[in-house]
Amino acid sequence: MDVDTKVQLIKDFAEEIVTEDELRDLFQTNDHPVAYDGFEPSGIAPVHFGLLRATNLRNMLKSGVKFKLYLADYFAFVNNKLGGDLDNIRIAGEYFIEVWKACGIDTNKVEIIWAKDLMDDIDYWDKTLRISREVSLERNLRATTIMGRKLGEKLSMGQLFYPMMQVTDIFKMDIDICQLGMDQRRANILAREVADKLKWKKPIAAHHHIIMGLQGIQKRESKEETLIASKMSKSDPKSAIYMHDSYDEIKRKISSAYCPSKIEDGNPLLEYSKYILLKNLKAIKIERPAKFGGDIEFTNYEELRNYYVKGDLHPADLKNGVSDAFEALIKPAREYFEKNKKAKELYETVKQFKITR
Repeated sequence: MDVDTKVQLIKDFAEEIVTEDELRDLFQTNDHPVAYDGFEPSGIAPVHFGLLRATNLRNMLKSGVKFKLYLADYFAFVNNKLGGDLDNIRIAGEYFIEVWKACGIDTNKVEIIWAKDLMDDIDYWDKTLRISREVSLERNLRATTIMGRKLGEKLSMGQLFYPMMQVTDIFKMDIDICQLGMDQRRANILAREVADKLKWKKPIAAHHHIIMGLQGIQKRESKEETLIASKMSKSDPKSAIYMHDSYDEIKRKISSAYCPSKIEDGNPLLEYSKYILLKNLKAIKIERPAKFGGDIEFTNYEELRNYYVKGDLHPADLKNGVSDAFEALIKPAREYFEKNKKAKELYETVKQFKITR
């Protein structure tokens, strides 16, 4: 596979690459660079965790990348996820692995790493201290938004370690490409700045789009706070479609989703179609009575978007089509958890955990 094709595979899902020229140079000199994505184990998996991440990962693997899936158990601990109970957090991490399997990720082709194992080494903490010497308290505080916290929010001392630990992960795992969401941008940019100061290998960042919740855009004082408030969150059932939702639950949630007529901006159902559904399905089929134009299929996003914005597709019809499309993608994962004893037990256990933040 030539370099242009490899770069395009990343551009297919990345909202931002810092920088594309560096990515191109990397592929010219390294056939199998190392990339990672990290997750705090907490709560039930929503569709962006299962479907969007799986799509991104498939593209990365096609490009020849060696991929590391990072289960950030101690990050969830300091961030008070699941009440800061490490045992429960690690059970949630095992459940996450089963979600990846249910979504078609071949876990033999990726390396799964736990923070607890990475941190069990003096070199990790040596790097953390060296990094922290290069970062001011003010700069560190600005980066705490990567935890889903607002600027100015009251934080524990443990939470103040979070940005430095995340930057340490990148260098400890010898990462070439940080493949995380736009909400993690500040940590990756901080890592690039630290790399320059310490003369370490500078990581490239490929940030994917953050999927908004069913409620649409939730305006806040800053762009970053708006992003955090608007995103689909596994801790907010009103905002999320989960990988275990039944067809009836999917239809109920989507029927009440924000979906303004003829409007693309801030419309979560068009966004799901663009970033999830049409990345995984050949088409979105919408069934309509003949008097309203009859059945129609959309094989690409631009076609769907133009049809909707012109008013040729009613919001109710879009909701029905999106519901059916999600059912087609979620059903195999749902059945995996019904048939796999270990996966089912993990899911039933995690369902009982109290979600905290």
